[in-house]
Amino acid sequence: MPSHPHRPRLARGAAALALALGASAATPAWAGPSDALHVYGGLGYFHDDNLFRLDDAAPGYDNQRSDSARQSVAGVIFDKTYSRQRIQLQGKLSKVSYSHFEQLDYDGKDFQGTWNWQLGNHLDGSLGATYSQSLAPYTDFQSRERNLRVQRHEFVDAGWRMHPSWRVRGAASRDKFTYELLTQRYNNRTQDVVETGVDYLPRSGSSVGLVARRLSGKYLNRRIIGGQERNDDYEQDEVKARVLWRATPMVTVQGQAGYAKRTNVKAGPRDVGGFNGRVTADYTPRQKLRFNTALWREFAAIDNYYYTFSLNRGASLGASWDAMAKVRFDASLSVEQRAYEGRLLPNSPGDLSDTSRTATFGATWVPVETVQFSTSFIHQERNGAQFLGNGSFKANTVSVNANAQF
Repeated sequence: MPSHPHRPRLARGAAALALALGASAATPAWAGPSDALHVYGGLGYFHDDNLFRLDDAAPGYDNQRSDSARQSVAGVIFDKTYSRQRIQLQGKLSKVSYSHFEQLDYDGKDFQGTWNWQLGNHLDGSLGATYSQSLAPYTDFQSRERNLRVQRHEFVDAGWRMHPSWRVRGAASRDKFTYELLTQRYNNRTQDVVETGVDYLPRSGSSVGLVARRLSGKYLNRRIIGGQERNDDYEQDEVKARVLWRATPMVTVQGQAGYAKRTNVKAGPRDVGGFNGRVTADYTPRQKLRFNTALWREFAAIDNYYYTFSLNRGASLGASWDAMAKVRFDASLSVEQRAYEGRLLPNSPGDLSDTSRTATFGATWVPVETVQFSTSFIHQERNGAQFLGNGSFKANTVSVNANAQF
């Protein structure tokens, strides 16, 4: 399945971040490998002390900055292999109800299907699609109205092992984003990605290769700025090295990094280019203790009226500890700086940037194989970007979830 490093990060919004944790906890990761069909359900609760990511000096809506919400989830998973063909299907429905800002109540939907296919001993690939409807983050615009975001993703990829040590591959995908809120529909867009590459596969299990990729973005609704209609479509060309290095039995490093150039179809934001990529590393000193880290420098879309994209530089560190047979603790730290490159308003700042920091801590308890309880604490803060309205903020989110497989 192709990677998609340019997809917007959902964890930038208060509600989206907390509900994403609840949704992941509700997916039963403990199902037995011989089971093809699983039905599951879950209940969750979270409280956020700055739901709309308002500036620290802002009083809030109705003098209210915090809110709590309840979530119920029901879903089904099908996963079965027929000879060399593996079919994976998942459907999930969720209902989220807020205590104070009841206008945000919504029904979430998540569907995905993948066919991992193989023909003979040398040709394989995957074909699939996903659909997700959830509350969009409020990080980069101010509103207390409900703003559902629908994301659709279709993909296909194939690889040919033309030699025991060489593999060529190709992939294509489309992402489509649509927004419910009328004032946010300028962000409705599609992004098509086509890529091809070749990999060298030594017997060690590591690999190194080269990837050429083109991204084509189209906005479905035109912005009107200064009385003029804007065309913000873009193309991005990339040439990157792809590496998977199994340095030791305990250390694995992988990443894609190289050169990327983003070109605008019409005059507007300046064209930008340079180093672009992401590198991750996993370290497992003991079976029950795992660490991971990541570094990235990537272009990403922004849900803002006067800027279309940013150049993001960041780093993260995470750890997971199986403290007991039925208890696991997870923690992570991340920092990211966004430099706003897609300026549309001539008199807006040309060097606008902000820095976000996130710390998370979670615990999971599985008393029996089919029941799981989890809790998490998330601290977020951002400095800068006063021009965008939300400015600098701090926020804390606490969530608890319980789910079961039937």
